[in-house]
Amino acid sequence: MRVVVVGGVAGGMSAAARLRRRDEGAEIIVLERSKYVSFANCGLPYYVGGEIEDPAKLLLHTPQSLKAALNLEVRINSEVTAIDPGAHSVQVTNTETGEAYALTYDYLILSPGGLASRPPIDGLDSPRVHTLRTVDDALALREASGTRAVVLGAGFIGIEATEALAQRGFETHLVEYAEHVLPPLEVEMTTLVTQELRALGVCVHAGVAAQSIKHGEDHDSVTLSDGTVLSADVVVLSTGVRPDTAFAEAAGIETSRGYILVDEHGRTSADGIYAVGDGTMGRDYDRPVALAGPANRGGRLVADAIADAEQGEATARPIPSPQATAIVRIGSLTAAMTGANRQALDAAGAEYFTVHTHANQHAGYFPGAKPVHILMHVGTRGQILGAQAVGTDGVDRRIDVIATAMRAGLKATDLIDLDLAYAPPYGQAKDPVNQTGMVAHNVLTGELVLTGPDALTEDMPVLDVRTAGEYAAGHMPNSLNIPHTQLRDRLDEVRTWVEESVGDQPFVVMCAAGVRSWIGYRIVRHAGFNVTMLSGGIQTLRAWLGDRAEAVLVTGEGRS
Repeated sequence: MRVVVVGGVAGGMSAAARLRRRDEGAEIIVLERSKYVSFANCGLPYYVGGEIEDPAKLLLHTPQSLKAALNLEVRINSEVTAIDPGAHSVQVTNTETGEAYALTYDYLILSPGGLASRPPIDGLDSPRVHTLRTVDDALALREASGTRAVVLGAGFIGIEATEALAQRGFETHLVEYAEHVLPPLEVEMTTLVTQELRALGVCVHAGVAAQSIKHGEDHDSVTLSDGTVLSADVVVLSTGVRPDTAFAEAAGIETSRGYILVDEHGRTSADGIYAVGDGTMGRDYDRPVALAGPANRGGRLVADAIADAEQGEATARPIPSPQATAIVRIGSLTAAMTGANRQALDAAGAEYFTVHTHANQHAGYFPGAKPVHILMHVGTRGQILGAQAVGTDGVDRRIDVIATAMRAGLKATDLIDLDLAYAPPYGQAKDPVNQTGMVAHNVLTGELVLTGPDALTEDMPVLDVRTAGEYAAGHMPNSLNIPHTQLRDRLDEVRTWVEESVGDQPFVVMCAAGVRSWIGYRIVRHAGFNVTMLSGGIQTLRAWLGDRAEAVLVTGEGRS
């Protein structure tokens, strides 16, 4: 059989390589529009920043190496311009010579990927405007000179490009149309990222958009929607990607919002045509995910589906719905996520609650202990719907454990029982993942009622169980301070406060991170008070408030 693969890199090359291992006799032809059939696109920002010095390190395979190792016929500079599903053929044009020809197939695998989105900004044709999708893009950005850079878009690539340019000494401005950088992250997590970006010297402009780019002889001028004008020697366009699937749509292959629709085995609506990667979306979920991991794994499973169909074997393993597990570095911080965020859950009408923990990545008595800030969305039946983590160390390990638990169908309470590696330099006897499961268990069993930072208003009564010094450094306006170690002996003061100031409404117990407030919560609840607890304490609240924290929180001794 002849299998034609359109597009190399992640999904296409994984499919071609796996198919060769399954069928030594198949004729496999890979058509790649660019001159690079297999490169490390996720490594491009690190070449721009100088951490990867040799551009050859970005090239994983060549047509020659793929021919020698896997007997694949790779044709670079070969663009598929049309598909004829009825005739099982594609039209191919050599982008260097202009030669056009038809190529027939028994099976066709589409892995077209995506193109950089180009929003309606006047002046995008300036030679100082760059994207960061290909090796040539990275080479051009590495050679770009000047001292001032503007990055448009603060998604994963935008953040990585910003970090790279800041490392090279550029005065860097990061512009994001959404209300905060890294829009998939929750507000209380992204505040930590914004603070780290500022520590790197980056000026963050959130909630605004670029309106125009004016090209000048010495520099470009980028005008933002709030009237700010930024001078730029380099402009990086990173406002998202769109599926590169026009040729498939023109052939009548079913799409949605430009994404090729596929079933659980990667089959499209056309006979003998499969698709994988950034340009696809499953029929059973309305969520395209442009990540390397799902593309690579999907390519392997598409190859298995074709090989099994040819060999009359049992149906191949299905391609699972993506969890969108992702990770990014920002200076000394790491941010990672898996599953759904609030926006997706609210749009789906899901019922859930959110827990926040700030446990150290390893034993507190061992040098270098730093918190891993974990947020987890939990369904009312205990299902893990999504999680995010930010910290300087140990973030990848924790989010991977939770992602694995989600894939296995474990409940949030099952996290308590995970037997995770522990020694003082590496973790805690109760790992941050275990502790997050414990908080979720307390909520699910009714032992704990949480108030999220989004629900805490300035007029809500708060029992602050931190020390007097912590309280004086910043507290909610309508609060009473009684340290948790004194609370049992001062319950009469709580009763007086409730009678005089609180009334029948519940009050919120708060501490720094949620540990002491849990003790305080149990004390006052046992005493019969109507009470909730602030999830994650004032650490979470400050992050939720962001730049508004100093305006909302009161300093000084207050009521105690």
